[in-house]
Amino acid sequence: MHAITEHTPCVGGYAGIEEGNTFSCNNLDLYSFTPHAELGSTTEFGNDIWGWSYAEEGVTREFALVGESDGTAFVEVLPTGQITYLGRLGTQTNVSIWRDIKVIGNHAYIGSEALGHGIQVFDLTKLLDASLVTQPKEFSIQTDMAAHYDTLPLGASHNIVAHEKKNLIVAVGSIPRNHSCAAGLIFVDVTDPTKPTSAGCAGADGYVHDAQCLTYYGPHTEYVGTDVCYAFNEDSFTIYNITDPAEALIISTTPYYGVSYSHQGWVVDERDQSYLLLDDELDEVFQRGWANNSHTVTYIWDIKDLTKPVLTGHYSSPVKSIDHNLYVHNGWAYESNYGSGLRIVDVSSVAKDPTGGAFTEVAFFDVHPEDDDVGGEATFTGSWSVYPYFESGYIVINSIERGLFVVKYSGA
Repeated sequence: MHAITEHTPCVGGYAGIEEGNTFSCNNLDLYSFTPHAELGSTTEFGNDIWGWSYAEEGVTREFALVGESDGTAFVEVLPTGQITYLGRLGTQTNVSIWRDIKVIGNHAYIGSEALGHGIQVFDLTKLLDASLVTQPKEFSIQTDMAAHYDTLPLGASHNIVAHEKKNLIVAVGSIPRNHSCAAGLIFVDVTDPTKPTSAGCAGADGYVHDAQCLTYYGPHTEYVGTDVCYAFNEDSFTIYNITDPAEALIISTTPYYGVSYSHQGWVVDERDQSYLLLDDELDEVFQRGWANNSHTVTYIWDIKDLTKPVLTGHYSSPVKSIDHNLYVHNGWAYESNYGSGLRIVDVSSVAKDPTGGAFTEVAFFDVHPEDDDVGGEATFTGSWSVYPYFESGYIVINSIERGLFVVKYSGA
């Protein structure tokens, strides 16, 4: 596949310009596509993605941090929706298909399951160098990083979680599992990004695959003002009180109907943490519970009582695929569902109907057309992750096999 560098509207259910470079869609226009090879990757295998915005003199610039198995590519998303490739930071040790990136302030924190990788800390203001526009840079892991954190037990990690208000990075899914931290939540204080320090760990519920960590605003009055982590621990949905990371406590651990691999999730509203959406990565593969037909299932949790979360319902996608990462913004869930691509679901009705009966898909962009003719397949191909938080409305999708897509909602 080659790059697409012009706005390609979604017309008649498709966006694209030629055979093999055309994608099914609804209400999402394609603004650009850049293959992994043109982002400096030699392995050409994509994974996580995150974003960074920088405002100066009333102008906001937007940057995508594109995870690949051999490093992280940095691009600027231009006001036109096209991108400028600025450079990349290679993997700290070995190649790994797992890389995860989060941002606090002006620094990116990059982890990987590559042994010995630790957390790379990169000062994103380096990307403001105007010379990078014409001469992208291969940033050095020896001289261009703000810091490298590899204090044991953290040699590798599966995901990186950021609690921005607390200046806390949380590494999860570390190796090995038999350490006292048990591959649970490993806390790193990044108040000074150039000097990350250990802040303890929480291993009481074992391996944590992913999490969202936030200051808690309610409605459970007992916990207002505390810090919590909503964690997805393979066989359960677990909530922690991490107000003091060194003395983190489990508030509740809840298995659920159809559980196959509790993978990732996000609260519907960060200011009123009453409901949370969860994706289970293997229920579609094993055809368990509500996913017995391999259509992607999103689980709906009532978390108004943190000690007793209640599974109130689910949303089933109209096509088959495995869910991977989802994020919620302004009442819409942006679901990166592997082979069926980005699916945007209006979940704003959850308070009135927590069964999910009123959830509706408002848009999609399928980055993996190979399985379209059969209505989708539950396979680990296609869209790995999505970042939907740019003020411009541009949404960036990282495809495993292809590269970086920039799309934007075009509906009413």
